[in-house]
Amino acid sequence: MVEAVQGAGVVVTGAGGGIGAALARRFAAEGARVVVNDLDGDRARAVADEIGGIAVPGDASAVVGAAQDALGGTVDVYCANAGVGFQDGVDGLGDDEKSWAVSWDVNVMAHVRAAQELLPGWLERGSGRFVSTVSAAGLLTMIGAPSYSVTKHGAYAFAEWLSLTYRHRGIKVHAICPQGVRTDMLTASGSAGDLVLQPTAIEPADVADALFKGIAEDRFLILPHPFVAEFYQARAGEPDRWLESMNRVQQKWEDVR
Repeated sequence: MVEAVQGAGVVVTGAGGGIGAALARRFAAEGARVVVNDLDGDRARAVADEIGGIAVPGDASAVVGAAQDALGGTVDVYCANAGVGFQDGVDGLGDDEKSWAVSWDVNVMAHVRAAQELLPGWLERGSGRFVSTVSAAGLLTMIGAPSYSVTKHGAYAFAEWLSLTYRHRGIKVHAICPQGVRTDMLTASGSAGDLVLQPTAIEPADVADALFKGIAEDRFLILPHPFVAEFYQARAGEPDRWLESMNRVQQKWEDVR
């Protein structure tokens, strides 16, 4: 058991399935009081009933107030897990900006809005924990998915900014950056996901395990796929070589799709 979360009031957005449901289950198993948020109310209620949590369906961008009420006024841990992904770069960037707007709103601005509501109270009492489900795409990139890749970079940057700005004032921040995870989003990623993500895909529960190990060790960057660290170092140290290798993956994808 991780003492830091026992009895804590926890919110998990996008928790009707996949990684979010796995996080909700793990927090509940560790003794936390869990609000399960999802746009799909039936799925949120199903997970909440399973774990003895509280379902608060709705838009992740506007859940903080209702979640605070459900938890008796205090959110100790906020898991900004809800996310969207589009294969919007199959044949160039395309001319439809809808996927960009939705991705920006869900993958980045929902995190910003939650932090804006939570930080005043957290800073006043000197504690709070913000967990951002980013993606390895936020450290690297993903072929065929420009809006996903760019906004996940934004989500990582925001989590990083929160940590460097407020860690001396008691705010803990964790950025979870898995590669392939066996969820509906992976299924929807199509041939690009089959090529890049499926071969090393893990279960959502593995992501929850990695987070709790990171919480116990007080680490910011959570890598459920440890080899992502090597890719991240290669990208930073030899960017042109890394881009050449990723371009070869792109060409392989073009040949098979």
